[in-house]
Amino acid sequence: MSEGWWHDDSRTAPGARPPVLAGRGAHRGRTLVRPAEHRRAGDGGALRFRPAEVSSASAARGFVKSVVEEYARTSPVDERAVMDLMLVVSELVTNAIRHGDGLAGFEVAVEREGLRLRVHDYSDTFPAAAYGPGTLPQTHEGSGYGWPLIIRLTREIRIDRRREGGKTVSVLAPLT
Repeated sequence: MSEGWWHDDSRTAPGARPPVLAGRGAHRGRTLVRPAEHRRAGDGGALRFRPAEVSSASAARGFVKSVVEEYARTSPVDERAVMDLMLVVSELVTNAIRHGDGLAGFEVAVEREGLRLRVHDYSDTFPAAAYGPGTLPQTHEGSGYGWPLIIRLTREIRIDRRREGGKTVSVLAPLT
């Protein structure tokens, strides 16, 4: 089993709370839960990820835009949610390039709740800011705005180690 963690505000049954990982708290209805307990909506858990050959945030945004345009032909899409999604794509890909020893892969899957993005990089280091509450920094010392924005604009965040080295950051971004 891969090591990882979830940042999740999925719609759980009333009163049911997923277990919180030691040392981590909840933020605005989001909880860190163990990876094995993730439930996928849709077709029994099997997602069809579309890999993209991208080497920049701009190319990743272009690919995601084409996926969203295709999705919008049959399902409602909120323009503001798409703008938020583009910001998330930019932050994740830029983080992989600048802090993750390079972009190792980029994939997108459509779910009923939105778009799931997977960004692969070559670094085994998990970003400390990803464990934060999503509070925007008061100064520009240390971490910037990237992870707080990702935490605020996505419903789920998962970070897993890759067998071949590095890690995968997976997020679910709503489209409505």
